[in-house]
Amino acid sequence: MPFTVPLRRLMSCLLACLMLSATAVHADSAPLRILVGFPPGGGTDAIARTLADKLKDVLGTALVVDNRAGAGGQIAAQALKAAAPDGNTVFLSHDHTISILPQVVKNPGFDPARDFVAVAGVATFVNAFAVSGGTPARTLPAYVAWVRNQNAGHGNVGVPAPASVPEFLVQLMGKKFALDLQAAPYRGGAPMMADMLGNQIGAGVGSVPDLIENHRAGRLHVVAVMGASRTAILPEVPTFAELGLAGFEEPAYYGVFAPAGTPRAVLDRLSAALARVLAMPDVKDRLSNMGLSVAYTSGPQLTGRVQAYTKVWQGIIQASGFVAQ
Repeated sequence: MPFTVPLRRLMSCLLACLMLSATAVHADSAPLRILVGFPPGGGTDAIARTLADKLKDVLGTALVVDNRAGAGGQIAAQALKAAAPDGNTVFLSHDHTISILPQVVKNPGFDPARDFVAVAGVATFVNAFAVSGGTPARTLPAYVAWVRNQNAGHGNVGVPAPASVPEFLVQLMGKKFALDLQAAPYRGGAPMMADMLGNQIGAGVGSVPDLIENHRAGRLHVVAVMGASRTAILPEVPTFAELGLAGFEEPAYYGVFAPAGTPRAVLDRLSAALARVLAMPDVKDRLSNMGLSVAYTSGPQLTGRVQAYTKVWQGIIQASGFVAQ
């Protein structure tokens, strides 16, 4: 006797299969959202868009760069914490939001160690001190002398975020050179740069990726860099250690993070895609020209770097007497 299936049951099975298929297609086609904690036009935004341009092809999905600017990346970090751990939302961040903010803000609304998981490291970089085009100094000693002689020892220095590595650098520079240097916090490197280019502020501290193009064009002048050695993209610029201010040798990092609980298979897929993108010659050239030391690292390796960097700056922040706000 031939096997038969009632028509109603057959139709129900077919409908269920179609629904599952539609759900799978929807999940696969969901765009990948890359959160960025700073405004468009800055170094972090440029890095995110460079990666996104290639990742969309490697992953075979649409990508959206989502700028959640404000509070030094805190808003974007909170958005990552709130996102579903499904691999559709990641956060491209540098050291400030991951390593520094949790030490200087009492209730940042996130705990990187608990709420995030590292996907992959993208690059390292250094911060630098730059003077605006309207400032006559072209070296750090000349800037120190200019502030001391022309402004009675008082100077305002822009920083891209309050209670950041650049702000602590300004504080330590003031102590080292016996100057009254005051950090002027901005909401990211782009607005700080606008004021420097307009000669509204005489100097600023920011990442080399934020400063490099205007330095090349002569609109501002990088006069000192952090790091253990001079950066290849600015070989003529001395390190702070060369100028008598040691303690800033640990390089800062850029990494990609996902919400805690994201499945390991998803993390591995994203990490492998980033490794492929960072190995592309045009991507390496573009990011290197921005002043980054491009180097893919795995999620666990990035976690180790974050821990080491956080420990270094924990000592500096505690020594400064800063009290978390």
